[in-house]
Amino acid sequence: MEIAKALFLIAFFSYDKCESLQTSLLQAARQHVNEQDHLEENLQASVSMMVAQFLQDAAYDKVQAIAHELLDLTGKCKLLKPHESPSECARRLMATFLTHVCGNQGLVDNQVFTDCCKRKNAARLRCFLSYKKDDADSRDTPLMPRPELICAMAEEGNVSLKLRYIYEMSRRYPFLYGPTLLTMSACYEIAVQSCCQEENATECLRTKLEPIRKYIRGISARHRHLCEIGTKFSEEVASAVELILLTKKQPKANFSEIAKLTRDVKNLHATCCEGNTLACVLGRRQLMNYTCSNQDILSSKFAECCEQPEPFRGECIINSENDDEPNLSPLPLTRFTEDQSVCEKFSGDQDGFLQEFLYEYSRRHLELAVPVILRVFETYKRLLEKCCKLENPLECHHSGKEMLQRVVLESRDRVKTYCDLHKQLGASNFQDRLTVLYTKKAPQLSAQELVMLTKKMAASANRCCPLRDELQSACLEDQAKLFLGDLCRRHGGKPVNAGVGSCCDDSYAFRKPCFDDLQADGTYISPPLACDQVISLKEDLCRAQDEELQTEKQKLLSNLVKQKPRVAEEAFHSIGEGFLLLLGKCCHAQRREACFQQEGPQLIMRCQSLLEADSSQSVLL
Repeated sequence: MEIAKALFLIAFFSYDKCESLQTSLLQAARQHVNEQDHLEENLQASVSMMVAQFLQDAAYDKVQAIAHELLDLTGKCKLLKPHESPSECARRLMATFLTHVCGNQGLVDNQVFTDCCKRKNAARLRCFLSYKKDDADSRDTPLMPRPELICAMAEEGNVSLKLRYIYEMSRRYPFLYGPTLLTMSACYEIAVQSCCQEENATECLRTKLEPIRKYIRGISARHRHLCEIGTKFSEEVASAVELILLTKKQPKANFSEIAKLTRDVKNLHATCCEGNTLACVLGRRQLMNYTCSNQDILSSKFAECCEQPEPFRGECIINSENDDEPNLSPLPLTRFTEDQSVCEKFSGDQDGFLQEFLYEYSRRHLELAVPVILRVFETYKRLLEKCCKLENPLECHHSGKEMLQRVVLESRDRVKTYCDLHKQLGASNFQDRLTVLYTKKAPQLSAQELVMLTKKMAASANRCCPLRDELQSACLEDQAKLFLGDLCRRHGGKPVNAGVGSCCDDSYAFRKPCFDDLQADGTYISPPLACDQVISLKEDLCRAQDEELQTEKQKLLSNLVKQKPRVAEEAFHSIGEGFLLLLGKCCHAQRREACFQQEGPQLIMRCQSLLEADSSQSVLL
């Protein structure tokens, strides 16, 4: 199982364990699993999600009104049977929605979509998708009704708390897949029903809703990342990622079954990434029906999940642990490097041959993270492209096994070096080091952006480095693809520099090693900045938490590095530590303001000396 998913084990998605709820609630859910009213409820919720994810600033009542109108305009969706294909209804729904937005000036403030509405079909959809803003952390409105108000609202019954919750989550996480939000909204609804019967309902809600919020935030980032792989890189890369994930989860399934599921899942992800939540919900339902009907040939770990009612079953399967590793011989792998007919097969059906290699390698290396297996895959493909042009290709690709092993070992060595440094420096100093390094690599980013990036990197190290050696690599690789994905998304919106662009665009598989090896951007010239502009010595800082003070110190470090990237790193750290020491002294002084006025200029003078010194002297203060 992916390391990052370990926080949300299968028990979390088991209905009767979804926050340890009452048996009566489980029975009530089972009663309507296959009923038409349940399907229609999901239709309404799914369309509401789609509207809220595209029209993030629309009020709740407007979203519900649009959803009702869309269902009226596409009445066949209400008559859809569980076994019928959702594609025709779903396509019509999306086209109708976009036309509806463009044709109703008073419906929503569609001024931002004026350019999109001039386009047709797929171009119009891509334009609408480009306006989605995944800024949940920056929105200052409540994520949902406050816990102390939820029970009163539930008792009044004027508003569907589940639909309200779906609305709030959809507009904050516009790339979250519809089926996942249906599952978590059901968990939310059950938690409310359970907690509102408790004496201390507010505390109960805070406790039970927090893991739901964290899961949504984490899985939404993964959904967006998968979507970006599909749009930014080739279809081969997207298919390879899906095949690896499916093979690792179901290593006993045969190749033809994995290949079929890869095609189905890739198509489903494409639908979900297009924002068509109805097609996504219905498509996943069909896929999970197939999975549970064929679990005997796919995985022994799906049985408990397949007993769960909708909408819990799908999320449970996706988060279930990998099946037990099969007892496999090394022979199938050697035929990809030591067989005389390798190049003949590679030339005859390149895609099929490479997919089979990827399948056989992945099922023998369940411990490796997806990016590492992709590096092996890309290295193998390059090897064959080179060797199969030679007169004696076997002599060339015969050593492929050792070459692929070096790829894995190099990835592990990089992680070990990273974790050794984390252990040596400690968590806070480790982030300081990352802030200095990445300011040099990407000085065009603001100090705030750099600190937020390195905060994610340090948090990953805090989580992964204490693990056993064999788990460290998979954990850090899994986390790195997300925070580097954030950086590359930022570069896509506003280019950073050529080095960052190369690492982001050249190879998804080798993105992390590229950033590891990226050198300082020597072309960057920082605008002049005086120390009294970057050192904030306000009494307000005395009320700040330790984490906020560390952030201020790291922003200071970043701004100084931008001014003098060649100065010895210790000099920057000396100023940063001096900043914290000054705060500690003056915040405990009887006359804080006087202390700041007396001590502050001395720190600013030290800082200014650093900026005015000759970089070649490697100043140490």
